[in-house]
Amino acid sequence: MIKQYLIERRSWIILVLSLQVLSLSIAYFDPSFSITSALYIVFLSVIILVFFLIIRYQKETRFYQSLKDRDDNLDLTTIQQPESPFEQIITESIENQTEQLKKSSSQSQVSLEQEKDELLAWIHEVKTPLTAMQLIIDRIEKKDVKEQLTLEWLRIHLLLDQQLHQKRMPFIENDLYIEKVQLEDILFEEIRTLQSWCLRKGIGFEVNLVEPVVLSDAKWLAFMIRQLLTNAAKYSENTDIVINSFNEMEQIRLEIKDSGRGIDSRDLPRIFEKGFTSTSDHQNQAATGMGLYLTQKVAKSLFIKLDVQSTLGQGTTFTLTFPKKNDFVNITSM
Repeated sequence: MIKQYLIERRSWIILVLSLQVLSLSIAYFDPSFSITSALYIVFLSVIILVFFLIIRYQKETRFYQSLKDRDDNLDLTTIQQPESPFEQIITESIENQTEQLKKSSSQSQVSLEQEKDELLAWIHEVKTPLTAMQLIIDRIEKKDVKEQLTLEWLRIHLLLDQQLHQKRMPFIENDLYIEKVQLEDILFEEIRTLQSWCLRKGIGFEVNLVEPVVLSDAKWLAFMIRQLLTNAAKYSENTDIVINSFNEMEQIRLEIKDSGRGIDSRDLPRIFEKGFTSTSDHQNQAATGMGLYLTQKVAKSLFIKLDVQSTLGQGTTFTLTFPKKNDFVNITSM
């Protein structure tokens, strides 16, 4: 900050040095003044100026250094107490702006919480007629009409479920309950949900669970598997989705493999980004770009490593690598 201080005080420094030059000029042109005495006075003046700048530097930059070093947040406790009127003006201005930001932030938070609660309430309300609709669909005798209505019902159900979990996502740490989870129970429940859709598309399932039990949160793990199975079914036709679980390097891995259209290599680095759909099928209006984004967010909260391998035209494999048992100390301590 020395450079900034000298730049700030350059006008004063130039003024003092100019007065010393003026003194030397007078001594040079006026014989009544001794040039030696003038040089001596100028030398002492410069020395005093240097010491003055050093002393004032410590005092005048303390406040501004605290402003420079403080973190970019609303905590003002790290700012030095103002010692001059101008520092007081700056402090009051920062405090006023901080108070306004806190009020604005608080109001926005309340508004967002209210909006979230209203949306969650709406989703729960919609589930009631959605359940009634499913019962009505089950009574329809025409097979083709029943299949079409069931497919549309399933789409609405999955979209509502995704929206529900998306709104709960910011508070996922408060909702985690780590326990031994039976993969078979979760997988078969999700497969049953997608059964009518998969039958219509000629999609089967091959499940091989060498490791049937994992440590995780059953509800959020089911959401992850639901998103991955939905993606696999959406982009596959007349093929099997293969699900394997195995132990590798003392970690349990769950592999979901389809033989669908695959993912372009240029899209792979971006598939977990919010809102990203595809570059090869960019005109698809049905894609939201939220499924894999939410899946990755849940995976991070559960300390699950989510990997993907894909070849365009051949299929995609998602691998969930569950953490070791001692890694759950980090989760349970959150």
